[in-house]
Amino acid sequence: MNFVGWFVLVALVYLAIGSGLLVWIEAARRRRFLVVVELVVGYVIAGLIFYMADKTLQSHWFMSDLIIPTRFAWLAGIVCIWHWALAALEKKRFTWKDIKLRNDLSRQIKLHLALATGAIIFSIPFYWLITTSLKPDKRTNLFPPDLIPMEQRSVRIGGENRDVYLLRTNGRQMRVAKMAELENGRWQVKPVGKATTLIVPSARLKPDLRPVLLWRNYSDALKFLPPEYRMGLTPLWNTIYVTLITIVGTVLSSSLVAFSFARLRWPGRDLLFVVLLATMMIPGAVTMLPVFLIFRWLGWIDTLRPLWFPALFGSAVNIFLLRQFFMTIPNDLEDAAKIDGCSYFTIYWKIMLPLIKPALAAITIFAFMGSWNNFMGPLIYISSPEKMTLAYALQLFQGMHGGEPAMMMAAATLVMLPVLVVFFFTQRYMIQGVTLTGLKQ
Repeated sequence: MNFVGWFVLVALVYLAIGSGLLVWIEAARRRRFLVVVELVVGYVIAGLIFYMADKTLQSHWFMSDLIIPTRFAWLAGIVCIWHWALAALEKKRFTWKDIKLRNDLSRQIKLHLALATGAIIFSIPFYWLITTSLKPDKRTNLFPPDLIPMEQRSVRIGGENRDVYLLRTNGRQMRVAKMAELENGRWQVKPVGKATTLIVPSARLKPDLRPVLLWRNYSDALKFLPPEYRMGLTPLWNTIYVTLITIVGTVLSSSLVAFSFARLRWPGRDLLFVVLLATMMIPGAVTMLPVFLIFRWLGWIDTLRPLWFPALFGSAVNIFLLRQFFMTIPNDLEDAAKIDGCSYFTIYWKIMLPLIKPALAAITIFAFMGSWNNFMGPLIYISSPEKMTLAYALQLFQGMHGGEPAMMMAAATLVMLPVLVVFFFTQRYMIQGVTLTGLKQ
């Protein structure tokens, strides 16, 4: 089934679920058993209508490839119509006592449907990435694309692999293999398993496709890396090494500076904080050359040090985030610690840091994602293959295998997978750390 058919299928199933919830909302509590009976009766009638029109529906223009999904789409459409009719009927039956409950439930379901719709829309690029990485190269550049990875069947004839096509003749469908191209857009084809040949127009031939998941694209992507990369282990270790040091340096330096700005009183504190915030408006391209000259003077070119050393000096965004958190902590805790004889560093380490775990988790995630996906740094400072990181190695891989989209998407998926896993398990802390910034207790 082509792109339009799959789009109609997904849309109708989605509408069927939403309209079914709408029927449940509109029905009064005491009538919900009767509503279930009405729904079941409607489903039986829809099934009978669908069964009676089955042969006619199969001849529709987007039903010729996959019959089962298209049947499901038509059945979902009939169910949607029944849901809408029943919802309109139930809307006139509810009593005024059910208005508040119905409105609250309706608001919640509409909110969740809106969130689900947004999640589906924003997950389309990720779905395209995964499915493309599992397709054969011949099927990656087609438009509209295959929503499910498909592969054309082939058969070996005369020592050659030939693609198999579907040909409908006399109400029957047979599998044929193209043998030779003739004039006027005609082909000489050979039915699979038979010795005879036919001459048919190319418009009557449709590819014989089957669902497939080519996991070998991932192993092939690793095999085609340069030998210096050791099947990707060398750039993986370099990235992990740089990322870990960057996370530790960012958390410690940013939290120390933020603690100083938030909890200590010293001359010029507010003025320097304004200067710190002003550095956020300086583009990175302005400081790129001076920083490069400094690292060259230190002899750190073609090493991993320029990738993690700047993290030891903090970040204006992270410092601002942590400072706002430090300022929400009551002064009574700090005063009690001073009475017990704690130094400022002890207060910072044993009292303040445990209280700002959401903010620390947020900047840890930001530091991880920024270091893992850092491409500009390795591009400027790294030239040896054994010191490449994953982001730069992926760019070099694209230069060598850019004409093989399936393998390229497989390599991109492997690089992106750790970031996706970290974000999936830590998104709660990241959202909590951002939303709680600056709130007073």
